[in-house]
Amino acid sequence: MKQSLIEVTQRIRERSALTRQAYLQRMEQAIARPRGADRMGCANVAHAFAALPTNDKLRVVAERAPHIGIVTAYNDMLSAHQPYERFPDVIRDEARKLGATVQVAGGVPAMCDGVTQGEPGMELSLFSRDTIAMSTAIGLSHDVFDGALLLGVCDKIVPGLLIGALQFGHLPCVFVPAGPMTSSGMSHSEKSTVREHYARGMVGRGELLASESAAYHGVGTCTFYGTANSNQMLLEAMGLHVPGAAFIHPETGIREALTREAVSTLLSILPGQHFTPIGRLVDVRVIVNAMVALLATGGSTNHLIHWVAVARAAGIIIDWTDFSDLSQTTPLLARVYPNGAADVNQFQAAGGPSFIIRELIDGGYMHADVATVSEGGLREFGKVPELVRERLVWKDLPKQTIDKSVVRNIDAPFSETGGLKLLTGNLGRSVIKVSAVPEDRHIIEAPAIVFTAQEELLAAFKAGKLDRDFIAVIRFQGPRANGMPELHKMTPPMAVLQGKGFKVAIVTDGRMSGASGKVPAAIHISPEALANGPLGKVKTGDLIRLDAVAGTLDALVDEEVWKTRVSAKLSEEQSISNSHGMGRELFGGMRRNVLSAEEGAITWL
Repeated sequence: MKQSLIEVTQRIRERSALTRQAYLQRMEQAIARPRGADRMGCANVAHAFAALPTNDKLRVVAERAPHIGIVTAYNDMLSAHQPYERFPDVIRDEARKLGATVQVAGGVPAMCDGVTQGEPGMELSLFSRDTIAMSTAIGLSHDVFDGALLLGVCDKIVPGLLIGALQFGHLPCVFVPAGPMTSSGMSHSEKSTVREHYARGMVGRGELLASESAAYHGVGTCTFYGTANSNQMLLEAMGLHVPGAAFIHPETGIREALTREAVSTLLSILPGQHFTPIGRLVDVRVIVNAMVALLATGGSTNHLIHWVAVARAAGIIIDWTDFSDLSQTTPLLARVYPNGAADVNQFQAAGGPSFIIRELIDGGYMHADVATVSEGGLREFGKVPELVRERLVWKDLPKQTIDKSVVRNIDAPFSETGGLKLLTGNLGRSVIKVSAVPEDRHIIEAPAIVFTAQEELLAAFKAGKLDRDFIAVIRFQGPRANGMPELHKMTPPMAVLQGKGFKVAIVTDGRMSGASGKVPAAIHISPEALANGPLGKVKTGDLIRLDAVAGTLDALVDEEVWKTRVSAKLSEEQSISNSHGMGRELFGGMRRNVLSAEEGAITWL
């Protein structure tokens, strides 16, 4: 293994020693208890199984058959989760064939950032993760299950399900994906071009809607490599899927076969067999493997928040320095939009997660000696599933890449580093993803223009006031201020300005997520402006230097002047606006209690 991998893993292990030990102790106490149907009072048991068919009641109570809980993110608002409508019936059918019983333990809310983007509902998005975690806990708290199947794909849903499941670390758990939508025939670069043309006024709303509808056209996840599809890459790297299940379309025969296989996989890791509870499986090495997989594929920057929270749920403490140090020695092996032209279907066709995991293991960049839901271990995740005479088999991939424009072998990467940089300086700590940013834009020095909302920037752009070099400082967008919404409305106009030759960049305590693209963006600044972070001191006209090469972000203001500056305050009007309407009133407690972005924006500690 690479020395950097060993060193980062060891320092995380040392930092997490006490919290991990306490977590494992609680988990082992839960494992030691009798199973629920044997331990609970008769009235409790009767309530739990009242709606089960008589034969299933007999199985689970008298015959002590394995009992599986399903936690599902099904709704038909999300294209990625609509296929889950039929999954419970498939799972029940397969479980009965294998002598087990199944109940849907609960459903979790699942919102679509694509629908709420730029709308007030987007300010609930980040907090929906912890709401999902709590909903998962509520479903599993009935405490009658021997294991759980977790059905979810998209942005906050998978981290939320994982955080929730880790509170039941004594249970074996398998994640069950649904897969991406088919490629539309319209490339993501073409879609982005239409967006930029709309921002310039070159096309109207009708043309824009037609473009967007062509891109987002059917069931499955969006096909760019954003947060949802990064989730699936990370779950493969953590060994929590049936191997190779991530990027197979929902409406193929092999998708149902993989869903059925998830049932038998879960049954194989229950107590008395190859017992693998999720709390033991997700250890420090597995968290590090997920971090490496994210970096090696240029995945979503949202996971610098989410996986900090996931790790903490297992008693493991990581920070952005760990990500940054791993990034410096992790090669970039994939180019998937927005870091390349390919979509996730092309990524899968070129080898997908299986190719990446195999190369990282062979190159010594991942811990191969970890537990997974597959008895064959992590190397099984370096193979691809196929249906042969209606049976699943896993086959080795070709040794050499079949499409060098999409995936690369470990000895010829797209880049020697993962493309993620930690930025530090007098504006705080932030991160930048440079894997899609042109090299001549890795250093930007320009005057600041301060905004308190992305709508202000859009208005200035439409008024023709931004045709110059500048750094857009968008503050009061952190978790405490307004729930840290994604700020993608800024991307098209900023891309237009960059395309005109102006030196522009974004500096914010908000998020840009997995769709972060070619405009340099220092994001997630911690501490945020509302928490008296230094971003509140910046004034329009201050010279800002963003240096992704050196890893610095500074306001070039005289040090004595900087010390005497008083941070700007969020106006009362804006504060009221951030906390009312579209259900935001109900999330006031989360805004008050949330930790910083670097601490995972956790609301439950």
